[in-house]
Amino acid sequence: MKMILCDESALYYECGYSCDNAVLLRLGAEAWFFTDGRYAIEAKEAVRGAEVVIVRDIYAAAAKRLKKSGVKRCGYDPTEWDCHAFARLDPKGRIDWKAKPRWSWKRRIVKSEEEIHLLSRAAKAGAKAFDRIAEAFSKEGFGEEEYRLHFLAESILRKEGRRELSFDPIVAFGPNAAKPHAHPTKRRLKKGDLLLLDAGVKVERYCSDRTRTVRAKKGFDFGYEQKFSSKKIQRAYDTVRKAHDRAIAKARSGMRAKEVDALAREVIEKAGFGKYFVHSTGHGVGLDIHELPFIAAASRTRIEDGMVYTVEPGIYLPGEFGIRIEDTVVMRNGRAEIL
Repeated sequence: MKMILCDESALYYECGYSCDNAVLLRLGAEAWFFTDGRYAIEAKEAVRGAEVVIVRDIYAAAAKRLKKSGVKRCGYDPTEWDCHAFARLDPKGRIDWKAKPRWSWKRRIVKSEEEIHLLSRAAKAGAKAFDRIAEAFSKEGFGEEEYRLHFLAESILRKEGRRELSFDPIVAFGPNAAKPHAHPTKRRLKKGDLLLLDAGVKVERYCSDRTRTVRAKKGFDFGYEQKFSSKKIQRAYDTVRKAHDRAIAKARSGMRAKEVDALAREVIEKAGFGKYFVHSTGHGVGLDIHELPFIAAASRTRIEDGMVYTVEPGIYLPGEFGIRIEDTVVMRNGRAEIL
């Protein structure tokens, strides 16, 4: 294998360490990890299977090594590189560069048992945080703005700095929840409001991802059973719940990803909400919060045991409300199992 990488998750997967200024060059049996002096101690302790090279200019050093090796052909993932950095690797165009889009994602699409264990730990840590968030919001959330409760949720998820977040959490009330990636506003939480929370934490860099939509009231929880005062919201919620449950219960290894997407999408379309389901049913989760496989209508990826992905159908009515229910699943023995 002849490949050059710079994406942090790809580096970590290949050699057990990454930082924000590094390149990994692998030419058959030999490999070099180029980084600068800020990361020298950690890199020398953690990098496996590659020689650590400490330099000020990692791209010049990688280019020098490529020239010295005499390599004529090398692979790279064009989704990782910016134009300026990549051009510095081979300024005279001596190398036949083979573009391999999403190369690392493809290598990581089927998780090992160790990876699944870490993803499960992350999912369980995230679920516990959801319980704490429900308790905190119930006690001190009513009358507070989304900004304030977003901060409170983030603080709980981080657990006083001991956890890294998978992504910036989404905390949205009522009409703001109609935006799938809503940003917090000055809207204040009232008893009886629809509340959507989408959040995740990391365990040893592996991510969790979970969404719940609830009716906010005293003592509420983020369980699946929710009762809304609005018949329209209740019907939409029950539809999303049915789509979520069906896509998990009927998913099988050997299906195409688009078939899993259809399991959820058909339920929502049949209920008359099809045009309000504006995203795919799910995405892979691992070292990155979004990776392969994509559970989407156009995806022909064959689902296999060991793949980990989200199931997150949603209905979003602009100016009214949004509903999403999401769990992360692993394929085991041909079926989807919630982590």
